[in-house]
Amino acid sequence: MVVEPCCARFESISLEGGATLSPVEVAYETYGQLNSSKSNAILITHAFTGDAHAAGISHESGKPGWWDNMIGPGKAFDTDRYFIICSNVLGGCQGTTGPASVNPATGRPYAMSFPVITIRDMVRLQKMLVESLGIRRLLCVAGGSMGGMQALEWATSFPEMVRCCIPIATTWRHSAQQIAFNEVGRQAIMADPDWCGGEYYETKPPARGLAVARMVGHITYMSDESMREKFGRRLREKDKLGFDFGVDFEVESYLRYRGSQFVTRFDANSYLYITKAEDYFDLTNGTGRLADAFRTVDTRFLVISFTSDWLYPSYQSQEIVRVLRRVNGDVAYCDLQSNYGHDAFLVDVAEQTEIVRGFLDSTARMAEAA
Repeated sequence: MVVEPCCARFESISLEGGATLSPVEVAYETYGQLNSSKSNAILITHAFTGDAHAAGISHESGKPGWWDNMIGPGKAFDTDRYFIICSNVLGGCQGTTGPASVNPATGRPYAMSFPVITIRDMVRLQKMLVESLGIRRLLCVAGGSMGGMQALEWATSFPEMVRCCIPIATTWRHSAQQIAFNEVGRQAIMADPDWCGGEYYETKPPARGLAVARMVGHITYMSDESMREKFGRRLREKDKLGFDFGVDFEVESYLRYRGSQFVTRFDANSYLYITKAEDYFDLTNGTGRLADAFRTVDTRFLVISFTSDWLYPSYQSQEIVRVLRRVNGDVAYCDLQSNYGHDAFLVDVAEQTEIVRGFLDSTARMAEAA
């Protein structure tokens, strides 16, 4: 399945911080066919460094989508039955308006004049996109990691538009440790002399700082066991230590490679803005009363976590589940065994597929009977 990106343009969007972006563009892809009643639409929300290319083969790059093992004919999100939408988030750098976009007021990239955004702002732009496609109610909103935050925001801000919600490997607000990891990444970027206060678009990007930020982030996506199995203490193309500060170990080479690849596809300023949006996210708006956020929501929930995920550990998903049950919410929960750490929702999908498929089947039947 070869897919081409689409772009929607809106006159403006008012942001939670008080600023207005005008105009605003959103890049998106769709898979499958929207039925005549427009009742089979599913919105997939991507994680931090993801984009709109969730499935199929990109017409531009020839690469498969980041969740191609979950979206397609006969897969968990079955494109023979459902119409799937995935858009690049606000503040991103893959076609949706972000810091690298041209500010019409100046004719130059926004850079750090781009307003600070929130997860709620991302969701409000997605809502504008969904409504522009003529869809009044989504069968499902699903996503992992930061995508799970967006799914939860959808269910609590616009419950009348969401029949079911599948937040995977996520949280209702960041812990101090999660904020700390993001801050290390931001500081690595801003400490790079090439960052130049964000004004690097006409020179060269802060590649060293962004690569280090990615290396730190990537460590948190894996588990101790998966890193031990993948790398151990194996040396890289040598049979003894070099006694210098070059690459000795396979894991060092892997992280350097990941960092160098990341800088070719991601904007450093987007890294700053999106991680700040993650850190600001709090489903309770600072009250800490999670039950209040869910009390009037009648959306069905399937919450999934993974046993080896230490970036978004299972206890954070379990907090959501406990509160939903306390307010008599319709919620199913699965804590799946995996050794892949946080990345499990992207790579360890066999059991996840069966659970999601069954949940969507039952939700679709309930929608048809309603």
